[in-house]
Order: sequence, then C-alpha cells, then structure tokens
Amino acid sequence: MTNNNHSNNLIKFGIIIGDFVILNILLVLFLIVFSQYDNWSDEKTSAFFLVCNLAFVICQSKFSTIIHQRRVGADSILQRATLLVLSEILLAYLFLRLIRFEARVGWQLVLLGVVFWAFLIIIRLTERWVIKKYREDGRNTRFFTLVGNDSEILNIHKKLTQNPALGYKLRGYYGDLEEMPHDGSIDDFFSKLGTPEELKLGEELYLCVPRRDREKILNAIKMCDQHFIKFYYVPMAEENLYLEPINLDGQEIFTAYSSPLENPLHRLVKRIFDIVVSVLCLLVTALLYPFIYFIIKCQSPGPIFFKQLRTGLNGREFNCYKFRSMHVNSDADRVQATKDDPRKYPFGNFMRKTNIDELPQFWNVLRGDMSIVGPRPHMLAHTEQYSKLIDKYMVRHFVKPGVTGWAQVTGFRGETSELWQMEGRVERDIWYIQHWSIWLDLRIIWMTAKTIFHHDKNAY
Repeated sequence: MTNNNHSNNLIKFGIIIGDFVILNILLVLFLIVFSQYDNWSDEKTSAFFLVCNLAFVICQSKFSTIIHQRRVGADSILQRATLLVLSEILLAYLFLRLIRFEARVGWQLVLLGVVFWAFLIIIRLTERWVIKKYREDGRNTRFFTLVGNDSEILNIHKKLTQNPALGYKLRGYYGDLEEMPHDGSIDDFFSKLGTPEELKLGEELYLCVPRRDREKILNAIKMCDQHFIKFYYVPMAEENLYLEPINLDGQEIFTAYSSPLENPLHRLVKRIFDIVVSVLCLLVTALLYPFIYFIIKCQSPGPIFFKQLRTGLNGREFNCYKFRSMHVNSDADRVQATKDDPRKYPFGNFMRKTNIDELPQFWNVLRGDMSIVGPRPHMLAHTEQYSKLIDKYMVRHFVKPGVTGWAQVTGFRGETSELWQMEGRVERDIWYIQHWSIWLDLRIIWMTAKTIFHHDKNAY
C-alpha cells in the first residue's frame, strides 16, 4: 500500500513540475512576442516571473491535478485544469496590482491564460493516456478485498476490474459466491479482524453484509482505520432502496432522485450555455442547408424537414425537428430505424451516421424545447410502451431532452430491439440527471463530436 501511494504521489509531483515548466516557457515566449517589453529591467522581469510563479503555487494547492486518481472522468480533469488557469491569471493580476507593477499586462495575461489552458488540456489528455497505459501494463496497481455473499459484490468486482486502465486487482475474497475465488468465508473474515495479518487485505475493503450486523461493520471499520485501508460499505440488493441523501437544515433525509439541475442557478447556466452553443451551431452550419436541400430533393420526394411529436420535460409533448432521412412512410411514428431499413435513402443513411440529420434540433434548443445535452427524446409510442415495462422510465423526463446524451456516447445509441437496451439507456439517462455539471456536458459534446470522424456502429 505504501509503495502504491508513493507511486501515485510521484505521478502527481511529476505532473505539477511539468505544469511549472510549461508556465515558465510560455512566460518567456510572452516577453519575446510582446516587443514593447524588451526594455524591461532585470528587476522588473524577475518580479513578473516571481509573481506569476507564486500565484501558480497558491493555485496548485487548491486545484492541483487529480489525473493520477483512478476513478476520475475527463469532465473533472477539464474542470480542474480550467479553474487552475483562471485562478492563476486572476491571482497574478491582483498581485501585480498590489505591488504597483508599472507595466500594464492585463490583456496580455488573458491571452497567456488562453494559450496556457489550451496547452494544459492537450497535455492532460496525453498524461491521462500515458497513466492508463502504465496501469494496463500491470504497474501502479491498487489491490482490493471483497467480503459478502450478495450479488452486489459481483457488480463491484466487475466495475473495478473490467477496465484495466483503472489498475485494480483483487487481493482477497471472503464469501460463498461460486463465481469468485475463495480465501475464506464471511465468518472467517470477522473472526480474524483481531489478527489482520492473517487476512488477504488490499488497500480498499468492500463489505456487503446485512445492516443489522452493525457491530461487525463497526469492527471492520475500526480495523481499516488502524491499517490505513479505505473502507466501503455496499448495501445488499434486497436492502438497497437506491435513495439519495440530501440535507434538510442539518438533518440527513433521503429522496428517490436528486439533481444539481434543481438549483435555479445551475438551470440558468445550462440555459445560457444552450443558447450560445445553438446560435453558434446554427450560424456555422447555415451554409450546409442549401446543399442538404438539393440532395434530399434529388434522392427522395417530399418535405426537407421531418417533424415528430416527442416527449419532453415533465412529460410535455413538443415537435422535434430533423432533416428527413427516410422516404415518406406511414410507420415513421411507430417503428424505429434499423440497420438495413428499406425506408432510408443513400444520403439519408449518410446523414444519420454523421448526425447531420440532427442539426435542425438546435432550433428546438433555441426555442427551449430541448437542451444541447440530455436524455434523447423518444417518440410518443415508445414513451407509452416503455413506461409500462420499465419502472424508472419516466424519470428521464425530469430534465429537458438533449440533442446528444450520456447514454448515446456510452454505447446505447440507436435501435432498442431488446428490453435490456432501453433499460441500459434509461439507467445512463438517470445517472446523467443525478451527476450533471457543465463540465460533464462539455465532455459529452466532445465525445459526440468524435463520432463524426469515428463512426458509431449503432448509428443507423
């Protein structure tokens, strides 16, 4: 465990050192590019470098890299890097004003921040890829121990080990599940808590036993605290009500679902983001419309746009717009598109694979019917069908539907010919609602943009 923590600390330290190197290289280029600062004295130049580096030291203490952590998403990395650069530029500017720095460098610092941010994002993505490869090769491994007979233990094992880039390996398992290699029973585990050196313990312990075994759970926590082991309690499947804790004036209560978007300020941020992005996208893609119009008319008689009633926020119906990618047919409001659907014409098939058919939905976003990111809106027939088959189906309508969504970029795009496919989509839609952030939206937009160049096999 000590070696593992030491390895993680080395990774973090190396990345921080790299950040300082990049910053100072950019500061040198800053002085070279802006020739009006050629006449700066050595004292002024030294003061400028000192202030910028001091500000960066302070900002690193608050927003240092988290890329070495195992379960961290690209959205969190983007957020951290952005806050690091913003706070660095603001703090450096305030410090320069405080010491009455003679030269005016406000706008130059802003430009420096933009360039620094761009470099930092590229380097963070590179660093993340290197760390993943490093862990996939079996290095910087983190070991864990599982205790329990419940099926939830299998889920934990799968989540920790199915992605080699996380670097997790099972050290010991205590229970009776046939799918797992045994190191003893649950009773064996608790009987040896007083002599933990006899147990196969990793750096993390996941315990899944009935909540009524309160004393045993507390003993396990005490042992973990004494041996620097991270403890996690996993509710058993029959006891897990999947409720979310919230704070009510200092008292913890539980609700079925909570979302950051319940906060009016967060909704305002998301709405402003939607308006800005949709206007930009409509302006940028406007030149494509005449060509799309011409090709559709040549290949398939009928209207250019396809309009369909779909289910939106709080179950309200709205008209969703797309470029028509199929021949006019009577099944459009009942039957999903399939891989070799005869209703599609050649250019329509191309539009569906490259998401071009979705461009008119930015008008829906501007109108307020949709958001850039959110659960994809379904036709009314599907809402009626799946709301009867999937208990949590209607929860996905607690937020505005999106042009793209978390489910679509994580493997649940396209046809849902089997119930488990729609269940997986709904599960990811609810996860998005509960974990929304503007950084997560940016991550999903980036993952969606990549499909233009890397074809999604489920897009048809």
